[in-house]
Amino acid sequence: MTDSADGDARPDRLADLDPELREVVAEVEALGVPPWHALSVESARRIEDELFGGDGGADPNRDRGSVEPVASTLDLGIDGPDGDALPLRVYRPSETPAPTLVFFHGGGWCLGTLDSADDLARRLCRRVGAVVVSVDYRLAPEHQFPAAVDDAVRALRWTREHDARFGGNGVVGVAGSSAGGNLAAAASLATPDGEAPAVQTLLYPIVGSDFGTDSYEANADGPLLTRADMRRFWREYLRSDVDAANPHAAPLRARDPDLAATAPAVVVTGERDPLRDDGAAYVDRLSDVGVDAEHLDYEGMCHGFLSFADEVAVADAAFDDLAAATQERLAAAGD
Repeated sequence: MTDSADGDARPDRLADLDPELREVVAEVEALGVPPWHALSVESARRIEDELFGGDGGADPNRDRGSVEPVASTLDLGIDGPDGDALPLRVYRPSETPAPTLVFFHGGGWCLGTLDSADDLARRLCRRVGAVVVSVDYRLAPEHQFPAAVDDAVRALRWTREHDARFGGNGVVGVAGSSAGGNLAAAASLATPDGEAPAVQTLLYPIVGSDFGTDSYEANADGPLLTRADMRRFWREYLRSDVDAANPHAAPLRARDPDLAATAPAVVVTGERDPLRDDGAAYVDRLSDVGVDAEHLDYEGMCHGFLSFADEVAVADAAFDDLAAATQERLAAAGD
């Protein structure tokens, strides 16, 4: 998947990846899938579902090989906009009561389902020891900003009110990957003063729209996510350029007082990810205003690397790191 809008891909574009990850990425790219920005949204969704969705939705507890087991799952819907249901999937750990994480999947606000996020949700549930409420928020371009943010806030509010029914102990945080990390940060910013989540755990989040950062320049052609992909995702997500300045679309735009009131953060990034500098800058902004923010950065890792934790040792260890850091913030909120 190359960033054709920015020139030819480097012939050694996989050379700097961790060896195990390089093998996995090479297998993915050998399938010949065109870059996301070169596909229609409909085609991209179908391919993304074929590659990552599996068929866990029909029976989320069936044997899925290396997928980590949880005590139980439950699919349900809550009241959404215009009378439509907002689908959720609740993952319950073996020991409850436990803290809860409201989780938002990635996919550039345009792609992704509860099934495509199943692996990450299960790992969070099992390794953090938390109830996980995974949210099937509305997607762009049919539902542009701020629809997904509104769904994120709605799901967070509902979870606060009902988490005890699923084994929650009243401590509720947010988590998300990529565009889902953006929504987790936005939901944390959007909560009323004094009601910020216990933690915001952000996996390679989109928090700004500056395509000229060092990590965008170094990793413009990916792998797995390119600068051209991100330009396309932003175009589909936003209604106009005005939205790009809204901190609920780009949390790096938030004012210092608003950032100071947001949740403690655990931010995971990979060296070979165009979004790496987004995450680092967000940690710096939070730290500057006195918010507890931990940056976990991994050499040789590209966008989406945590989804390969069953095949890549560094990714597996990174998941343990982020789980421990998340547990620490959740425990502090419960004291």
